[in-house]
Amino acid sequence: MSEIDFGRLLTAMITPFDKEGNVDYAQAEKLAHHLVETGTDTIVVCGTTGESPTLSWDEEYQLFTVIQQAIAGKAKIMAGTGSNSTSEAISATQKAAHLGLDGTLQVTPYYNKPPQEGLYQHFRAIAEAAPELPILLYNVPGRTGCKLEPETVARLAEIPSIIGIKEATGDLDQASQIRALTPAEFEIYSGDDSLTLPLMAVGAKGVVSVASHLVGTHLQKMMQSFTAGNTQEALQIHLQLFPLFKALFLTSNPIPLKSALRLVGLDTGVVRSPLVSGSAELEAKLEVVLKKLGLLN
Repeated sequence: MSEIDFGRLLTAMITPFDKEGNVDYAQAEKLAHHLVETGTDTIVVCGTTGESPTLSWDEEYQLFTVIQQAIAGKAKIMAGTGSNSTSEAISATQKAAHLGLDGTLQVTPYYNKPPQEGLYQHFRAIAEAAPELPILLYNVPGRTGCKLEPETVARLAEIPSIIGIKEATGDLDQASQIRALTPAEFEIYSGDDSLTLPLMAVGAKGVVSVASHLVGTHLQKMMQSFTAGNTQEALQIHLQLFPLFKALFLTSNPIPLKSALRLVGLDTGVVRSPLVSGSAELEAKLEVVLKKLGLLN
C-alpha cells in the first residue's frame, strides 16, 4: 500500500479551453490554485470531467506538467492515464510516473467489455509496469459499459500499488461488498457527490468530486463533521448541497459545470465537440440553485 495520503476531497478538474477550443493552460493553472484554496486535497487531471476522451496525449502531458508546477507542495496530483488499450495505458502511466506525479486514476476499459479476468490482468499489468505510482481504480459502468465486480476489486487490492477505487456505480450494496472484501487501508472514494455521505457510512474515505469546483470548503466540512461524529451537521450540509449535486448532471458532465463556473465568474471556456454548450434553459436552472447557495452576487 502507498504511504501517500490523497486526503478526502479529490477534485476531478475540468480542462479549460479558449474560444478556439485549444487547451487554456494559463486558465488551468489559475483553476488549480482556486481548487487548492477551497479545500481540494488532490487534483485529478484528465479524468472524465476533464474531457479526456477529446484530449491528445501531448495535451494531457502538458496539463500534468503545468498543474504540477502550479501546486507543487500544496496538493497531490493524480493523472488520468487509463485506456481501453492495456499497452496504451501502460505507456501513459509510465510517462506520468517519470514526471513525478503522485498517483494515477485508471478507468475500466470502455467499449471492448473485457470479462472480469481480463480486467484483473489489465490493471495488474499497469501496476507491474509502473509499481512506484499508486493506482486508484475507476469503476463507472454507466460510461464504460464495463463493471468491476467486488470479488475482482478484492483480488486487485492485493497488489501493493493499487490503493483504492473510485466507485461510481451508484450502488451502495456494491460499495458495502467491496468494503467487506478488502483491507481497511484500501480506500473507497465516491464517484458521485450526492452519494458521498451515504458511502462514508459504509466505509468510504471521501469523494472524487465535480461540485468541489464550486463548494469545496462545504464538502470538506461535511466530511470532517461526519468523521468527528457530528452526523446531523454532516446531513444538514449534504441536504443543502443536494440540489447542486443534481443540477450539475442535468445533462452530460461537464457541460453544466462549465456553465455554472461562468455564472459565478470563473469562466473556463467552451466544451469540446461532440459536447455542446449549455442551453439558456440549463443556465436558468443553474442560476436558481447557485443563488440559493449564495454563490452568485
